[in-house]
Amino acid sequence: MLGSTHGTLTTDFRARVVACGEEPHASVVSLPTATRQGGLDVSGRPLQLAVPDLDRFFRPRSVAVVGASDAEGRPNAGITRQLIAWAERVGARLHPVHPARQTVFGLPCVASVAGLDEPVDLAVLLVADPLPVVEELGEAKIPFAVAFASGFAETGEAGAVAQARLAAAVERSGVRLLGPNTNLNAFERFRDDLEGPAIALITQSGHQGRPLHTLQELGIRLSHWAPTGNEADLETADFLAYFAQRPEVGAIACYVEGLKDGRAFLLAADRAARAGVPVVAVKVGRTEAGAEAAASHTGKLTGADQVVDAAMRQFGVVRVDGLDELQDTAALLARARPPQAEGVAVYSISGGTGAHFADLATAAGLTLPALSTAKQDELHTWIPGYLNVANPIDNGGHPVGDWRGRKIIDAILADPSVGVLVCPITGPFPPMSDRLAQDLVDAAEATDKLVCVVWGSPVGTEDAYRTTLLGSSRVATFRTFANCVTAVKAYLDHHRFASGYRSPFDEAPRTPSPSFRKARGLMRPGRQLSEHAAKQLLRAYGIRVPREQLVTSAAGAVRAAGPVGYPVVMKASGPHLAHKTELGLVKVGLTSASQVRDAYRELTDIARFESVDLDGILVCQMIDRGVEMMVGVTHDPLFGPTVTVGLGGVLVEVLHDTAVRVPPFGEKEARDMLGELRGRALLAGVRGGAPVDVDALVEVVLRVQRMALELGDDLTELDINPLVVLGRGQGAVALDALAVCR
Repeated sequence: MLGSTHGTLTTDFRARVVACGEEPHASVVSLPTATRQGGLDVSGRPLQLAVPDLDRFFRPRSVAVVGASDAEGRPNAGITRQLIAWAERVGARLHPVHPARQTVFGLPCVASVAGLDEPVDLAVLLVADPLPVVEELGEAKIPFAVAFASGFAETGEAGAVAQARLAAAVERSGVRLLGPNTNLNAFERFRDDLEGPAIALITQSGHQGRPLHTLQELGIRLSHWAPTGNEADLETADFLAYFAQRPEVGAIACYVEGLKDGRAFLLAADRAARAGVPVVAVKVGRTEAGAEAAASHTGKLTGADQVVDAAMRQFGVVRVDGLDELQDTAALLARARPPQAEGVAVYSISGGTGAHFADLATAAGLTLPALSTAKQDELHTWIPGYLNVANPIDNGGHPVGDWRGRKIIDAILADPSVGVLVCPITGPFPPMSDRLAQDLVDAAEATDKLVCVVWGSPVGTEDAYRTTLLGSSRVATFRTFANCVTAVKAYLDHHRFASGYRSPFDEAPRTPSPSFRKARGLMRPGRQLSEHAAKQLLRAYGIRVPREQLVTSAAGAVRAAGPVGYPVVMKASGPHLAHKTELGLVKVGLTSASQVRDAYRELTDIARFESVDLDGILVCQMIDRGVEMMVGVTHDPLFGPTVTVGLGGVLVEVLHDTAVRVPPFGEKEARDMLGELRGRALLAGVRGGAPVDVDALVEVVLRVQRMALELGDDLTELDINPLVVLGRGQGAVALDALAVCR
């Protein structure tokens, strides 16, 4: 049985939904308006997320600092000084606001927001309790505000209540709020002397973004930093959707502790996928300890990690584990051109180094194609014949005194099977390493293919590294083999994903199917359905079940067995009856009327003894060939309905071999789910077994998805187990089912 439901979808999106086809900066509309415009899917959830116009947040014309101070030694004085410097950099006029000061750092100060003499785009709140100020901001029609104050949801239940009050006040005011429990990272200095696509950064913990901010010192451009804090209003999804439409942004890097609204995140990720902007994320919560720590820090749900992982993959979000991986992968994705081929060539001055990297790359799923005989012969023109140049390519020592080194690199890059060249330089060995680095940079400038270098020296002060490699915008430089492999894999995966991406929201059903009308009449609010009733629900959606009849007497069982066809299976059926086999309430292989009659009496006797509430006994067709699978629906607190598929029978509980997706999704995702299963070989036939009907299994997954979308929160759990998948062309049959209604 699938795990029980621990929560339901609690998203309201602050009604930030727009109908499909609206402009990116469309005004926020109410939920009823969105419904009239066709902006919702069949279950009433938004198909697009309205993107707040954050231009005036990041580049305001005028800024008010509420609580500004120039009293030395006070925290507000240091923050005010920083904000004044930031305002000068972005060309904004700054207005200090304080009830007891005439001036702050020589600037005229007003007593309250109401005293401002010009429209203000952004208010920075340096006050312990921002709640009383929010209403004033609304009256002054200030569109954006930042609240640094802590003591909200990150502190526990009382803080969560205070944050809810703040969020409600923000909602009433019309102000868009960043925070609370945020910091000054949005107002950091960004270098304006760097060129090329930039990384936009989103972090829920300000400190965790520091390593990426310092990428600027390595020549990698950053354009924005959104430290979202507790996300009482503006959240990760808002900034993700906004950054995805910025022309200067080449990639978005995120550090996420918890998602405020899972579906809003997916809508934003969908916007990035449509725009072809890669998103790389560290998502805390893979372990119980990490999940608990994240909750205490941000006060948000981390989400069941398998669901989070699957949802991110569906929408092309590259999930990495460390901040070092985040910065290296985001930097590569931001700057590299699309691949011309998926093959990776490894070029090294040591056979051991090449073999080591090749092992790691192959284990990660990268393809290292063997170079053609003609290409190997060409390389042996410059490389001794006893060295292996098939791939990895061992040069035995990069040529220093002449032109041969560049010829070797150009020849490798010219191979049509090679899309990426990786050169691991495990340590500096001048002048060879210096010349090798320069040749790689020169070759990278002359090709559209990706050239990667792993500079393995722990020192990192060498001129070949600091000047030659980091000075190139065309070479991707790494410090570890693992990070290079991770980033290259993400690069190839992203472009493969982006080239075939079709938004599932564009294909999501807008109106209920005829099956929905049948199913609604079968639902029993607040109850678990009996097996018989659950199968009727499946039948309504065209999912095949065995021939069966529900009977209430031994004579009725005997009469039913004839048309069902011997041998038969008999099972107790009743609401809240989930584990029939353990109670002895299943009898299989019954071949005669006397066995059926005896089985009926035995099943009803056991049911009385166990105080089981029956609606009858099922006499079922016996199906004993095929592969047992399970397909089900549960509700995730962040993402709502999720669909799971896996090996069925007792194996689902023993092996936990399952794959999950968040609706809506299409046939490709359904097939990809099957490909993720460790036991997928069973579907192709093992030990002489015939392949089963995978197409029928995929169809069941898609029909269950339709149930999840249409029945929504009213169907809190569905478990088809086992679903027997028969031989190719013979279909799939749901032998047992459990359904729980809200």
